[in-house]
Amino acid sequence: MSSRVNGSNLSQAAKELSIQWEQARASWRDVKSQEFEQKYLDVLPQHLARTLAVIEEIDALLRKVRHDCE
Repeated sequence: MSSRVNGSNLSQAAKELSIQWEQARASWRDVKSQEFEQKYLDVLPQHLARTLAVIEEIDALLRKVRHDCE
């Protein structure tokens, strides 16, 4: 599986998580849900953006290695 596909899968999983979280929030509204959201979900977009950037860097490096080995 290519690193681009992995990045795409990761983005899709994050979207699905967001949808599921919105559904969970409809019935889970207490201090612990707010703590969970702040600790794990609020920082997710920044972590996801950095991870996708690193995946792109790895993909570029792998393309270069493949090209150099040909």
